[in-house]
Amino acid sequence: MLAQLIFNGLVSGLLIALPALSLALIFSVLRFANYAIGAMVTTGAYLVYAFNGPLNWPLPLAVAAGMALSIALALLLARLVFAPLRGRSGVTLLVASIGLGLVLENLVRLVAGNAPRGFGVEIARPARLLGLRVNQEQLITLACVLAALALVWLVFRFTRLGRAMQAVADNPDLADVRGISRKKVTAAVWALAAAMATLSGVLIGLDSNVDPQMGWNYLLPVFTAAILGGIGSPMAAVAGALLLGVTEELATLFLAPHYRTVVAFVVMALLLLLRPHGLFGAKWVRK
Repeated sequence: MLAQLIFNGLVSGLLIALPALSLALIFSVLRFANYAIGAMVTTGAYLVYAFNGPLNWPLPLAVAAGMALSIALALLLARLVFAPLRGRSGVTLLVASIGLGLVLENLVRLVAGNAPRGFGVEIARPARLLGLRVNQEQLITLACVLAALALVWLVFRFTRLGRAMQAVADNPDLADVRGISRKKVTAAVWALAAAMATLSGVLIGLDSNVDPQMGWNYLLPVFTAAILGGIGSPMAAVAGALLLGVTEELATLFLAPHYRTVVAFVVMALLLLLRPHGLFGAKWVRK
């Protein structure tokens, strides 16, 4: 029983790991909390569904097409909404992202309606692995998220783009002096965030349904995971997501499952009070 709960919690944590990583990445490089991350998850899932459902494309091909459109949309919105606000305070950018998130969610509802949808995948019976009950959606989540995280880590660790992102995050003014194009780094951050949000939306849709509220429902856990790991440390957000997923799952031993959101809220409130820089993040220095 306990092992099954821990496993389920790890998989639940992986569902929010990618948007939490996207949130932390945007915060570390662009210096604002992107409230629209939930809407990006929802929009990405619906773009994939548009190819997989009405057009009947195979899901992997639909994911590739939906991800490409999601990246293009993110780059367009970054230029139209956030580029004119460059140099403004983080609060101003946060308010802009709130407005953008509301617009995206309502556009999705206007175009696709409120009825929940599902991806066209074959139903498979759960399997037994090492005494654990594992369903097909959990295996897909494990494979896709671990592969995506490995790819992101390789980009951060071994590519010029990854080093440029770290340089801009550490000291944007010094990065400008060294000839690093902040414009290219910003575009890369938005593209990477949109790709991860889209993949997360697909996995959430496979786990439950695709509906206009799906991103909103995961918004609090995503922010909590990013803060738990350290919102200025992108890869630490993954650890925060896993810890939060296991904590929420173990809480069902004492609480009804529909109180999981309360657990996320309590964790975030305690962190903001006791350790606002997160478990793995460094303390902020104000000049």
